[in-house]
Amino acid sequence: MSGKCEQCIVRKFNSLKALTKDELVRVSSCKTSKYLKKGDMLFDEGEHINGVYCIKSGVCKVSKMSDNGRDQIVNLVKHGDLIGERSLVNNEVSNLKAVAVNDMEVCFIPKEEVLRDLEKNPNFTMSVLKNMAISLKNADNVIVDMAQKTVKQRLAATLLFLEDQFARDEEGDVMEMNFSREDIANIIGTATESAIRLLSEFKKKKLIELKGKKINVIDRKSLRELAEGF
Repeated sequence: MSGKCEQCIVRKFNSLKALTKDELVRVSSCKTSKYLKKGDMLFDEGEHINGVYCIKSGVCKVSKMSDNGRDQIVNLVKHGDLIGERSLVNNEVSNLKAVAVNDMEVCFIPKEEVLRDLEKNPNFTMSVLKNMAISLKNADNVIVDMAQKTVKQRLAATLLFLEDQFARDEEGDVMEMNFSREDIANIIGTATESAIRLLSEFKKKKLIELKGKKINVIDRKSLRELAEGF
């Protein structure tokens, strides 16, 4: 299915780049690979992950079920990212679930193999810690935004974030930005109807264009000012 870790370009985008060639060869021999179709679950809340996933292709949405039964999307994990690092430092079940936004290929590295490298390779350990710190920082920013920014500001900021994160196809459309309106609503923490209404408003103001589920930003400056409350 997937090739050897030491020959995989994806590792250059995450902490695996800090591993030596011998370490990568060993990791490659113990990893497992799988394909997911759009809508397939990578892991669920309450599940023991017991390792890390390396995203070779595709995007998954990471969410938390709220008390009112709504999925709040807290992160989008894409090509080159690792997910599941927290399982390395505790034995708790996951408090999040991850679902494929589109077709994905992922590689799973068992916890015991990663722990071996964390104990022996300080460069790898520091890289993993830095990435976990970045994730915590991003989580802090999400909490503040949800508390202090309006839904309109959050939508503007989210559209800019998605525009920056994902590549474009041959037609110039953002390839991975074909999230459902419900997904958009679950990212910004509002009802689907509100997200649809605001997207239509942004379109009328010529801030974005809509092509089916795809959303293209056409006025970054105005969206940025809106996101920052100017």
